[in-house]
Amino acid sequence: MPSPQLPESLAQRAQNPIDLRRVLVDDPGRAARLQVSAAGLTLDLATQRVDGPVLQALTAHAEQQGLIEARRSLFAGARVNVTEDRAAAHMALRAPRDAGFTVDGAEVSGDVHAVLDAMTVFAEAVRSGTWRGHTGEVITDVVNIGIGGSDLGPRMVVTALAGQVAAVRAHFVANVDAIELRDVLAGLDPARTLFVITSKTFTTVETMTNARLARDWLCQRLPDAAVGQHFVAVSTHLDAAAAFGIPGEQCFGFWDWVGGRYSVWSAVGLSAMIALGPQAFADLRAGAWAMDEHFRDAPLADNLPVQMALVAWWNREALGLPTQVVVPYLQRLIHFVPWLQQLEMESNGKGVRRDGTAALSSTPPLWGDVGTNGQHAFFQMLHQGPQAQPVDFIVAAAPVSDDPADVASHRLLLANALAQRSALSFGKSAATVESELTAQGLDAAQRAAMAPHRIFPGNRPSSLLVMPRLDAFHLGALMAAYEHRTFVLSVLWGVLPFDQWGVELGKAIAKTIDRALATGTDGAPLDAATAYWVERFRQTQA
Repeated sequence: MPSPQLPESLAQRAQNPIDLRRVLVDDPGRAARLQVSAAGLTLDLATQRVDGPVLQALTAHAEQQGLIEARRSLFAGARVNVTEDRAAAHMALRAPRDAGFTVDGAEVSGDVHAVLDAMTVFAEAVRSGTWRGHTGEVITDVVNIGIGGSDLGPRMVVTALAGQVAAVRAHFVANVDAIELRDVLAGLDPARTLFVITSKTFTTVETMTNARLARDWLCQRLPDAAVGQHFVAVSTHLDAAAAFGIPGEQCFGFWDWVGGRYSVWSAVGLSAMIALGPQAFADLRAGAWAMDEHFRDAPLADNLPVQMALVAWWNREALGLPTQVVVPYLQRLIHFVPWLQQLEMESNGKGVRRDGTAALSSTPPLWGDVGTNGQHAFFQMLHQGPQAQPVDFIVAAAPVSDDPADVASHRLLLANALAQRSALSFGKSAATVESELTAQGLDAAQRAAMAPHRIFPGNRPSSLLVMPRLDAFHLGALMAAYEHRTFVLSVLWGVLPFDQWGVELGKAIAKTIDRALATGTDGAPLDAATAYWVERFRQTQA
């Protein structure tokens, strides 16, 4: 059912949206016409349940909601994160050295590039063997210890690109479950391992728990004095890092206007720069900046992130579709959806609007997996479930290499992506199923029993997002496109996208419960249900 948020011009169209099964046949020029391109990416909306007039009305609605002014404030470095009184100027992290990017009226490009230069010097020293471990061995492995944005971004980027350009092997540890760290360390030589501890305050519980375990592991095999040659920090808390054993010159800082889920472009990307090289990291940033410029300057009607957002908003508010599915047909993007989940749901998963009043709606759950794996997991529901779930298909036009096996496999990937898109659009009609069953020799009773299970309703919307190839530049552009899509959706829903107070409550309660698990529930401010299980777990551990 259409949302009450829909303006009248769109509410009328929502009552009778287009039927993909018809328009894709009647309008052969639709695919060429419903496209937007930027920074090497092409967005094809031909299989979304929109047409030119709907897109025009959506674009006008976005303008009426203040998108142009909101975009201007974002790029001006204004304090758009109002509950924390901060800017959200992650675009400054990928802007060129001479961009003159300002935050609160102060130029920050110089500071940004000073940190990037220091990262480059250090990364080159590790990669070239100039920086060595305590025993004089070269570094072959870097372990990034962080969580949330301090893990998801670097992990995704390295996984996406490491097969092409990695020189130093990168590993990632996020979960406070010690098994993840133990599994990573099991295959490493301490004399050849560098740890990057990524925590702005150097107090994040999960990160610092794992950092201390990593230091213990190292110091059981090497002298305590080795810590300074095997650990660096991405943090602004120099005193805490020094107490850990990391000198100030091995600390790489960033700023309070860099949100965690937007931080991979900052020193948080140090592990990625070490693994992939400074040039690949620069190319990643350049692709993002190309998309930034497009988002900042292009008219809304020709703006790729804006149009992505408008269609997503239409699917939610006009068509009432409950979730958003993202399926990259590229194995190296296996961590793209988890990165995107934090970006979208931590940003826009809010129950109140900017003014504190209740939000009528906000972001739907976002989920997915790489193709073709998802076809053998959840695509059954996408095709025949009772509700449609809109899908973003992400593909690369070219394979990762010219190797004949890669070329053949990539052709099959593309065939599957296009086939699933077509199947979602057209489905399979009752008449087609009846004809097929008749051809198989089934009698009328058998056909009547079997037919309902073979029908695909179709008319299920999707987008196709095409990059020329999966490389650093186009990955950066893809990431920035989704960042800006998220921002546009926040304007349309009227929510604040740059805070995340919902993350804090459980973390605070966990500290109380952890103490109770260690010392008992007497006097602990716990609810009865929690206290029951604390005591049960204490008995188990006794």
